[in-house]
Amino acid sequence: MLLLLVPVFFISCSKQGFVTDPAAVISYADTVRFDTVFTSIGSITKHFAIVNSNDQKLRISSVKLMGGSQSAFKINIDGQPVAQVDNIELEAGDSVYVFVSVTVDPSSGATPFLIKDSIGIGYNGNTVYTQLEAYGQNAHFLKDHVVGEDTQWENDLPYVISGGLYVEEGAALTIEKGCRIYMHANAPVLVNGSLIVNGTAEERVIMQGDRLDRGYKDLPASWPGIVFSASSHNNHLRFGVIKNAYQAITTVGPSAGASPKLKLNQCVVDNIYDTGLLAYGSEIEAVNCLISNCGANIYLAGGTYNFTHCTISSFNNTYFNHTRPLVFLTDTYENVSNVELNATFKNCIIWGDGSVVENEIRTEKKGNAGFNILLDHTLYGTQQTPPEAEEINCIVNQDPLFDSIDVVRKIFDFRLQAASPAIGAGDAAGITIDLDNNTRTGEADLGCYAKP
Repeated sequence: MLLLLVPVFFISCSKQGFVTDPAAVISYADTVRFDTVFTSIGSITKHFAIVNSNDQKLRISSVKLMGGSQSAFKINIDGQPVAQVDNIELEAGDSVYVFVSVTVDPSSGATPFLIKDSIGIGYNGNTVYTQLEAYGQNAHFLKDHVVGEDTQWENDLPYVISGGLYVEEGAALTIEKGCRIYMHANAPVLVNGSLIVNGTAEERVIMQGDRLDRGYKDLPASWPGIVFSASSHNNHLRFGVIKNAYQAITTVGPSAGASPKLKLNQCVVDNIYDTGLLAYGSEIEAVNCLISNCGANIYLAGGTYNFTHCTISSFNNTYFNHTRPLVFLTDTYENVSNVELNATFKNCIIWGDGSVVENEIRTEKKGNAGFNILLDHTLYGTQQTPPEAEEINCIVNQDPLFDSIDVVRKIFDFRLQAASPAIGAGDAAGITIDLDNNTRTGEADLGCYAKP
């Protein structure tokens, strides 16, 4: 916000010299605010201008960071990274730029705390102030972190990961309810062992990028994502939220035991730049999951997959347009071909906006191995049913009537309106709750949300 100091009486001074009257006019920022900044990690740099709004030259006697060298904030004044600059001469209508950043010192505080300072601007006997505000948050800071034995993370402080998080073969990382995991841009999660997420509806486990400042906190591709390698097994994510990654979840190879390689229950995968769920010859079971607003939501190349009461949807938004099929199924990946595929979608919604994508489920069969697709009581958009698919009581090309979609305001509520054709259109699947942990009663509703 710019604050304008309006003169209260006539400025009487020669136009050939400097304006010296205390009522001279300048404009400047009233306040510079930063969103949450993790301790020891710097913020983005913000800036504002100090403008001489007079028709004569003006001398700014000083621009000073009031907290000096001890301040959490740092300033740069027209290229000078110092806490104070004196005697700045501005031509009429000219300006000087002040750049501000903040780094929060480590603290034992477990909750966000407010950091304040100000910049004093002196001219013609006046001093005005730009207020500086930032919320700081302490955290567990881990760099190139290796989990080599069974480990449990509790919800005491956030976890901020740089370089990467690696779960070794034979080890299990258990993340308890309410944990918040913030990944740096260079930090993938590579699971060679097991990953267990024990979130609840009230305290979900959230994994996202570590830039929380405006312009970055909702940016897709903020971090690489999670990879479950060929040796990984017994992975189970409950009430997890994985967002803003490049590729959210990648699984490689089949399960090592009787259980699926990866179970997803009541999970959200959202705002993913490339692919939400990418699987190569693997085995995944997903129940009550929302996979939304991805470059490509699901890509399955061979393997066995069961999706029950899932909503798979993308809408054109600020970051990318919906131009790729929501679900792509093939029997080939990299240099491997002719891999048997078995994919079942029961009581699901597979729906995207616009008319660019004619078939939201696309198949590509190259080999002679089994290629089995079952669409069971599923609502989806298509101009041509996949030739390999078997259908049971599906709803085709009917808008599911999601509760609220407002691209401009970034509102994507995939719950169902009362008039939705998906309400009561499902088949009994033994699933008693939905993504919100609400009880499913009566006829089964399609998708991850049951009607209220």
